[in-house]
Amino acid sequence: MGDGNMGARNAYHELGHKVGVLIFFIDTAKGSLAILLGRYVGAPQYIVLAAGVAAVVGHNFPVFIGFRGGRGEATSIGVLLALIPQPVLIAAVPAVAVLLIRKNVIIASAVMFVLLLLINWCLSEPGIMTFYGIALPIGVGITHYFRMRNTKKPVGTGSA
Repeated sequence: MGDGNMGARNAYHELGHKVGVLIFFIDTAKGSLAILLGRYVGAPQYIVLAAGVAAVVGHNFPVFIGFRGGRGEATSIGVLLALIPQPVLIAAVPAVAVLLIRKNVIIASAVMFVLLLLINWCLSEPGIMTFYGIALPIGVGITHYFRMRNTKKPVGTGSA
């Protein structure tokens, strides 16, 4: 349906706001759960961080549905929320305001992820968390870019 994406944004547009918001929270929980489980079993930090990346990659490229999943925004937010909750919650406030005003998830996500870098720096978060907080959204951005590039029709291919 829609743009063929399995994520919350497409569900919101195709199935309605209730379903879209529910899927956003499920995808966010998926990302958080990867981190929380890693910490629960006492895994070293690099394994916990790898689990977060695996959750996002698994969301974006699920094996069982032909490697065609979502873009990873909500799952990345969940991963980062479990790792650095205070900076994520602070960055979420202006991002939600932008979402409500502009009605554009892409712009709101960009605001959140850019602010997250600044907030991590202001709160003196460890360097690895600041780097991770940059790298994960960059991966989401790259996925989004290639997914959108591959779904656009070339000019002149539509019916007259």
